[in-house]
Amino acid sequence: MYNPSEKEEEYFLRQEMERLKALREEHARRMAEEERRRLKETHYLHCAKCGQHMETTTVAGVEIEVCPDCGGVFLDAGELEKLTEAQREGAFAKALGAVRRIWDEVTR
Repeated sequence: MYNPSEKEEEYFLRQEMERLKALREEHARRMAEEERRRLKETHYLHCAKCGQHMETTTVAGVEIEVCPDCGGVFLDAGELEKLTEAQREGAFAKALGAVRRIWDEVTR
């Protein structure tokens, strides 16, 4: 009968531990992806302040989200820069006025 040496047992034990570690990491990655997807579905286009569904509107050529309940405004990445560029062109005041008019319409 064959008896494996300590080094053989150690080798196979190490292989099994590495395999299990890889499985745990893959499982954790999948769970994190699923959680991100679930959170996005739950919170997508909802106001961070009051939770109401936000409406998309265009101001100075930039689509922004406005909460009809509390008036919160959400800007995606890069949108503030676009609005700032509009200010340099003299349109920023017009853009703020447009946001104000939208807010007034929503709160009527």
